[in-house]
Amino acid sequence: MSGGSKHSYGQPTARNWQAGIVRIFGKGRNRPSASWRQATDRAFTLIGDGRYEDAGALLTRAADLEPWLSESWFNLALLHKFRHDWEQARAAGLRAVALLDRDTGAPDWWNVGIAATALQDWPLARRAWQAYGLRVPGAANGSGEPVGMDLGSAAVRLSPEGEAEVVWGRRLDPARIEVLSIPLPSSGRRWGEVVLHDGVPHGERTTAAGHTYPVFDEIELWAPSPVPTWVVLLEAATESDRDALEQLAADAGFAAEDWSSSVRLLCRMCSESRMPSDEGDGEHLDPHDHSEPGHPGPLGHRTDGQLWVPERECGLAAPASLVRGLLDGWVADSPDSRDWRDLEEVC
Repeated sequence: MSGGSKHSYGQPTARNWQAGIVRIFGKGRNRPSASWRQATDRAFTLIGDGRYEDAGALLTRAADLEPWLSESWFNLALLHKFRHDWEQARAAGLRAVALLDRDTGAPDWWNVGIAATALQDWPLARRAWQAYGLRVPGAANGSGEPVGMDLGSAAVRLSPEGEAEVVWGRRLDPARIEVLSIPLPSSGRRWGEVVLHDGVPHGERTTAAGHTYPVFDEIELWAPSPVPTWVVLLEAATESDRDALEQLAADAGFAAEDWSSSVRLLCRMCSESRMPSDEGDGEHLDPHDHSEPGHPGPLGHRTDGQLWVPERECGLAAPASLVRGLLDGWVADSPDSRDWRDLEEVC
């Protein structure tokens, strides 16, 4: 354990360990002591204040007091996850699951799966998801990266402790999302990156069709993208003109996104609640949108009753060698209704 007491974690065997407890105490203890509860409660207060080192000392003491409780090791694994100390999170998580009294569905296994994914320990990741109760395609003893789990789309909150931004993505497995939106530069993230995310959703996004998608919090960047992010001001006479650029970029294998339409500024309470993903039309303004009306771009794309404003702030994800060609090609297809200016690489 970094910055605190060190433990040597072997390969825990639940049956042998629990048998030892029975020999010593006559029966396994299910109720933690008052000292354990006090240390644990204090530790989570410290975690809430960001004092991870102090919390770690208390949770280590709690594990020393009650080593037969899976909760002791679950809490340590959770702390190591907050600290992104994946080796320790995996070790503590394995001790937690060795002491479980149920076969499937325990959150202990989910934390083990996150740690294993962060470390690219694919055999353990597969084992964790299967133990949780998920179906993992491929051989049960497969050693490769879990693929084909078909978990669909979801939203992920980038930089949840900073200037948070919720974007859309494709779930690769229960702990990773590939970002398919073009994030704002303030997030430090790019289109096409893969982020590790937590298991408990904080909020939902609904569509006009009635589909609901969870919003997960990013833990850390798992795989970077080599594709830079650009911002450009467009003159697009109609929505169809705007759509043509987005389609042109997609056909080239990259992306364009009209930030003037897709970005809303939300308070934390709204962001972490159940929110519609569609933004409405004209005067039907979203009461949860805290941006400033009448200004294109991420700080206020709405207008008072106007259905379309030709000036659009657009994000582009494309290589430097291609981005200007994409924009020029878009203009060339309809020079009377399209133009662009002020192209800038921002991330």
